[in-house]
Amino acid sequence: MTDNHVIAPVADGFDHHSAECNADPVGYYQQYRQSCPVGRTDAHGGFVYTTRYADVVRVARDDDTFSSARSTAGGDGTAIVIPRGPGLEQYPIELDPPASTGFRDLINPLLTPEAVATLAPMIARHTTRVIDDFVTAGSVDFVRDLTNPLPAAVTLDWLGFPEADWAKLAGPIHDIFAALPGSERARRGAEGLAYMDSRIRDLIRERREEPTTDAVSYLAAQRREDGELFGVDELVSVIGLLIAGGVDTTTSLTGSTLVHLSRNPDQRQRLIDSPDLLHNATEEFLRVFAPSQSMARTARSDAEVGGCPVTAGERVLIPWVAANHDPAVFPDPEQVRLDRDAARHLSFGIGSHRCAGAHLARLMFREMITQILTRLPDYRVVEEGLVGYPTHGNQTGWDAIPAVFTPGPRADGAAPTTPAAGPAGDLDLVVETVTPATADVVEVRLAAATGDRLPSWAPGAHLEVRLPSGRIRQYSLCGDPDDDGRYRIGVLREPAGRGGSVELHEVARTGATLTVRGPRNHFPLVDAPEYLFLAGGIGVTPILAMVREATRRQVPYRVVYGGRTRSSMAFADEILALAGDRATLLPQDEAGLPDLTALIGATGPDTAVYCCGPGVMIEAVERASAAADRAGQLHVERFTAGDDLEVPFDPAANTAFEVHLARTGATLQVPRDRRLIEVLRDALPGLTYDCEKGYCGACETRVLAGTPEHRDSLLTDEEKAAGRSMMVCVGRCTSQRLVLDL
Repeated sequence: MTDNHVIAPVADGFDHHSAECNADPVGYYQQYRQSCPVGRTDAHGGFVYTTRYADVVRVARDDDTFSSARSTAGGDGTAIVIPRGPGLEQYPIELDPPASTGFRDLINPLLTPEAVATLAPMIARHTTRVIDDFVTAGSVDFVRDLTNPLPAAVTLDWLGFPEADWAKLAGPIHDIFAALPGSERARRGAEGLAYMDSRIRDLIRERREEPTTDAVSYLAAQRREDGELFGVDELVSVIGLLIAGGVDTTTSLTGSTLVHLSRNPDQRQRLIDSPDLLHNATEEFLRVFAPSQSMARTARSDAEVGGCPVTAGERVLIPWVAANHDPAVFPDPEQVRLDRDAARHLSFGIGSHRCAGAHLARLMFREMITQILTRLPDYRVVEEGLVGYPTHGNQTGWDAIPAVFTPGPRADGAAPTTPAAGPAGDLDLVVETVTPATADVVEVRLAAATGDRLPSWAPGAHLEVRLPSGRIRQYSLCGDPDDDGRYRIGVLREPAGRGGSVELHEVARTGATLTVRGPRNHFPLVDAPEYLFLAGGIGVTPILAMVREATRRQVPYRVVYGGRTRSSMAFADEILALAGDRATLLPQDEAGLPDLTALIGATGPDTAVYCCGPGVMIEAVERASAAADRAGQLHVERFTAGDDLEVPFDPAANTAFEVHLARTGATLQVPRDRRLIEVLRDALPGLTYDCEKGYCGACETRVLAGTPEHRDSLLTDEEKAAGRSMMVCVGRCTSQRLVLDL
């Protein structure tokens, strides 16, 4: 309960739609985070604002206390933004559980990772077609010609709208987001939405009479729990939200990223040289350029947020942009780091209203960026012609992004043969052999159980290994790329680490199955007339593959490999066999630390320097390279923990249990070596999930009986103790039987 004698802090002039906030939203929220992180303002009828990640998550996840419904907000108009705006009610985002649950269950099967992956060829085809229309011209307005029409075409094609509707609906949706309230453009947008309403109704009627394979046919045929078909008005609301969510949010993200990469050509070149880096970078771009800057909730009862009392009926602002730039969660948040693990960002929301279309948005974004970097690699945004949204309080983006580039050839509708922009598929590989390389390092060889050839790779590539516990770890490939029948990795056992290496040492037994994804390459070996390879400890694994390739190319190189002791240096004999007198081994107990200043100072201006090892070593190499004016020649890869919120545990404690699904009546067995979510996915193709690491909240599921074992980093200690819900992507069970509301 709120202490009625506590006076809430009042922020002088806080307004997320103000000119000051529009000019620099990140800096604006930072000022308030430092001076008054939660406070009350009189702007737009009065509301409580938040600025910290923890407070935003607390409000967004607490549907019982903070409502998304219009009825709670008291009156007409959109309840999930401040100020409230006109528009039809949007299901399920403007409903609270349990009312929203049936609508989430309706759309979830269409938007699972597996369902979205089937759309990849269609997305690639549309992207190629759209770029073909301007690629020979040498100039483009990215918003008008790509980032607005492409998501519209994909979303409307997927839903089942005829091509004649695509352009008619794309423009008005963008107008709604980009126009000032009350303007002529806003009026045109409203007229466009009225047309959209009419067309959705027509399409529902047509698909109920003559169903096809499109998404509207699926939706029109679904029934509520009482057996009745969903009403037309309900489906209009759901489909309208799918269109709006699928179109302009992706427009905003892609446009902002294209502007950033034009302004930062070094990062653009990194993505061109290492296309797989886009998978990680997508989450960083989402963090920095969140299309939806803020949303709002309405307090159902008196409460408290971050020390500020909130009165029943009061509106509360939850700015995703502020949470995404909270230094308590994202160190140096103002920096765009392509290799940052930014998956905890809140750009898709969190909890019961987390964006169901997240997987589709990522796939469209990656395809557009991949084709632009492949087909228009030298594009340059004309800064003088940039036009942004008039306000960034609720939504942000660009209204015009003019650019010029060297004209290229049309692909004539065929998707170019570029690296796949969609999510890589999982591979189940069998452990062929496990061989000790040192006392603490094992060499693991993996092959397909069928004996099939494995996806190709190049030096610098790594595999993403999903362990039985749900942990995900990356290991560099250190074998021979010409051996397409097996992969080879080296794993250092780190007892004081986060548990992944210890677990892999335990489960890597001949005949065991490991699920991997990749290969991906964020550390490619560029062409150069000469190389200097610097390896420290287990950082030798990618360097080993590079030394093998440089030997094959007959290119001059040196390799310097350091470790604590000679006996701790894995693959040292192999390095010596490949490199001969070009290799120098430096065990620290015998030779001390390498003279990095001398090593790097002796390189020529065209020598590519590759370094992988402990962070302290890499930092020293970076300093020496900068001092020798060789920073532009340095390529590094760090072996660092990517998720500091991961909850460590002992994999040996895994026990088998059974899970009963209350709604379907099915009882499933969960063995020790399988994750709960894997078993659930087999039985429930429409299961909602996203991060698979226990921090996004997409898979939160009610527990009706049994004792869940919580391995997530989202639920509070009190919520875990209560045991009423769990994240099924990482959680398990400490009792013999678990009953879930599924």
